[in-house]
Formats: sequence, C-alpha cells, structure tokens
Amino acid sequence: MDHNPNKCDRFMVDNRKVLFGMAGLDELVAAATQVKSKGLPPVHLWNPPFCGDIDMRIASDGTWYYLGTPIGRTAMVRLFSTILRKDPERFVLVTPIERVGIKVDDAPFLAVEMQVETLDNGAVLRFRTNVDDWTTADETHPIRFEPEATGGLKPYILVRGDLWAKATRSISLELVALAKTRSLDGVATLGIESEGCFFAMAPLSDIGELA
Repeated sequence: MDHNPNKCDRFMVDNRKVLFGMAGLDELVAAATQVKSKGLPPVHLWNPPFCGDIDMRIASDGTWYYLGTPIGRTAMVRLFSTILRKDPERFVLVTPIERVGIKVDDAPFLAVEMQVETLDNGAVLRFRTNVDDWTTADETHPIRFEPEATGGLKPYILVRGDLWAKATRSISLELVALAKTRSLDGVATLGIESEGCFFAMAPLSDIGELA
C-alpha cells in the first residue's frame, strides 16, 4: 500500500485513535455505535491530507472486504459507510485528520428494500440500503438507469453526495412493474415517478431491445 504507516494506519473516531488493522476491530465496532447514534458526520466539510490507498474493497454485491477478507461485522460496515465519500479521483474513507482511498467495484451501496406510498399528488418511493440508510427518490435523490452488458437496465438511487445504491434484482423488477409512460420531447418514454419527479428509464421503442 502506498502510504505512510506512521500517519495513515489509524483513524480518529470521536477523538479516539483507532488502528487500521485486525487488532483494532473491537475498538472500531465500539466507535461505530457512537457514530450511528449521532447521525452522519459532515464528511463533505473535511479536507484532510490524502494518505494513499488501503486494501479495502466494496464488491458489486455490497460486501465489504479488508485485506481480501469479508468484513462480517455489521457495525463495522456501518461505521465505514458513514465516513465514505466520493472524491473526483476516487472513493475515500475520510476523517478530520486523514483520508485513504478504497476500491468500489460498482456502487458503494445496495438498495435492498422499497416502500411505495400513494398520495393524492402521486407516488413516493423510499429505499433502504444494505447499511440501513433510507432515501426518498426525489429531485435531489434521483433514480438513474444504466444498461447491463447482458441486456436490461440497472437502477441506481442517489443516497447522498455522489454515493449511489444499486437496486437488487427484486427491487429492479418492482420498479419495472411501477413504470409509466410519459412523452419527453415528443418521445414516448418509460420511467418511474416519485415525489412529483419523473425518472426516465428508456424510450418505449428501445425497451424491447433492453429486455
């Protein structure tokens, strides 16, 4: 790893130094509980020095790995998710005193649950991620659709910052079932409605090719 071990192998969490290593896992789990109880830290306001990359990866199925081993502790994953940020160059874990780069195979989060509320002015879609954050699809939290190599579309929901959650297969099917057609610039387009916003999937004429 390309970093200074004297400076970059530790994080400051709630004013406590926590080693970035197997010996520090218990401390990190304890700190995670405190972070969760206080809500999300203001990572967008922090501008500490970059200390290089560490051997941490978020797989496309949402599993977090450290040193090639899955992180099995839910509190640990929750902690890391609260200090995750997308910089222009890379994904980073950031604290007030340092930031380190990690690898993300696809999206950092998964949307694993969807709630649909029907109101007089339309539907409201809410999504729960694999780290138990809830996001309502609206103007500031859009849904986007990306084509899959094998055909079909992959939905993504913006959670915060530039951090997106990829919808699971079951939620993708639920979204397709909710899709409506609207004319955009004279083109019949299939999409999803939530909080008065319309999130386009694809022109209706292209849906057969993507199925």
